[in-house]
Amino acid sequence: MAASLYDIVQPPKDTRNTLVIALSARALFDLETEDRVFQEHGLEAYIQYMVEREDVILPKGPAFEFVRSALAVNDHIRELDPKDIELFDIVIVSRNHTQAAVRLINSINHYEGTDPTTYLEAWKVDLFLSPEEGDVRRAIQAGYPAALVYQSETADLPHDQLRIVFDGDAVLFSDEAERVYQEGGFPLFFQNETVKVSTPLDEGPMTKFALRISAMQQKFHKKRVPCPIRTYLLTARSGASTGKRAILTLRHWCLQIDECNFNAGAGKGAMLRAIRPHLYLDDSQRNIDAALQENICAARVLYGVQDKGTEREPTQKALRKKERSESNGEK
Repeated sequence: MAASLYDIVQPPKDTRNTLVIALSARALFDLETEDRVFQEHGLEAYIQYMVEREDVILPKGPAFEFVRSALAVNDHIRELDPKDIELFDIVIVSRNHTQAAVRLINSINHYEGTDPTTYLEAWKVDLFLSPEEGDVRRAIQAGYPAALVYQSETADLPHDQLRIVFDGDAVLFSDEAERVYQEGGFPLFFQNETVKVSTPLDEGPMTKFALRISAMQQKFHKKRVPCPIRTYLLTARSGASTGKRAILTLRHWCLQIDECNFNAGAGKGAMLRAIRPHLYLDDSQRNIDAALQENICAARVLYGVQDKGTEREPTQKALRKKERSESNGEK
């Protein structure tokens, strides 16, 4: 990773040819203890806590390995062409008080990273990850691909290949299929897919992000060298029946996905365990929970009929609330 720091008052650089990923500080680092200090003791205590521990490096957060592997792709690109621009640009969007930011910068430098801190609109963000649901929803409303990342014990993963897994309906594709299923169950769903098998599905919230990733991969494919990025479609659709429309839709978009896995309604945990992705995007809380059980960085796409608002809090915050209730004698 590059070791430079960006001045936040400096106008943003030209990002038209880069894929910009913005994430909150709590997605990059494990700030659960620090957040507890803020929630229980207020801003002044939080600032004091952070200042006193400026030289204590923060542990890695749920999206850390994803970010490190994404930036490693830039090194592969420079090997192909030293004059090429960096393909991934990582932006940290933080609400931290200025006095608390020193610890974040020290931690970033410890892991040899960069700190371009600014706003989504200025950086033309291609993906935003945060454990704060309100921030994610505001990003979505502003038209940016965004997902709610959950705190978890993410496993150390190799960085020689960035692996991203997309769910199908309501993630890569629109939620048309899920709406039809809720209206008439499997019979209407199968009928709709049969009638519309040659009609491409509408774009989903992560289509443009996937297309940008695919464009990056083409640089390696054109030079016939191993690609450090691998993408996966992991969907509940059946390959024998409803998978055809998904494949034809990807073809219509000229979107190349390296592996398409049709689970036919089976759980996704075993497949995720085999793939070991750096990032998994899904709209179903059940599938997110299965990924967290495998220590995978999972982010829920708040979109479509599966999105019912705040269904549950990120794991650690929910546990803290439960602990406080029990300590106060509440049931």
